[in-house]
Amino acid sequence: MEPLRRAAHFTGEPGCIAEARAFASQFLEQLRTEWCATADRRADGDLLLVVSELVTNAERHSNGPYILELEGTDSSVTVCVYDSSSALPRAYPRDPERVGRHGLEIVYALASEVTAERVPVGKRVRARYALSP
Repeated sequence: MEPLRRAAHFTGEPGCIAEARAFASQFLEQLRTEWCATADRRADGDLLLVVSELVTNAERHSNGPYILELEGTDSSVTVCVYDSSSALPRAYPRDPERVGRHGLEIVYALASEVTAERVPVGKRVRARYALSP
């Protein structure tokens, strides 16, 4: 059976991050209904945080719109964000005194796999989130 897939295009204007979170929340509910995914409420918060961090990075570091692509099964959700910047994200070493630039660190802490690669339109950052601990 094919995974559930949904994608949305965002302009990067004010309110897009909230729209992306709402899109991801609806996706997770659909996954629970159609795939009988056993995602607990922790998964809601964690997945929305991953989406927030990745789309925030796309807004901050690209010159244009971005695409949020979600793919899920009963056990995991893969979040992909495409944007127009070809500069790959950089993870900084842990530093509790650093102000800001913790987004990718958060994504790495929550996701079971994180990759970033250049694509013809710019880059794609992909994070796989396991629904069950």
